[in-house]
Amino acid sequence: MSDDGQFWFCLTHHKVEGEDGCRNQDRLGPYATADEAAHALEKVEERNEAWDNDPKWSDKDLED
Repeated sequence: MSDDGQFWFCLTHHKVEGEDGCRNQDRLGPYATADEAAHALEKVEERNEAWDNDPKWSDKDLED
């Protein structure tokens, strides 16, 4: 898929691509393995959840 070991997850086609895939603004990566790229959306969800619950980034003090 990719000669240099880099893979992306295409947000348009919902599939793993090599370097010659869709434009970068339409994909996540690069990842070192195709498996990591295949789980890109899960990683995004995990990170968003962690950030949403990080007390250092809470907006609760700003809400009235």
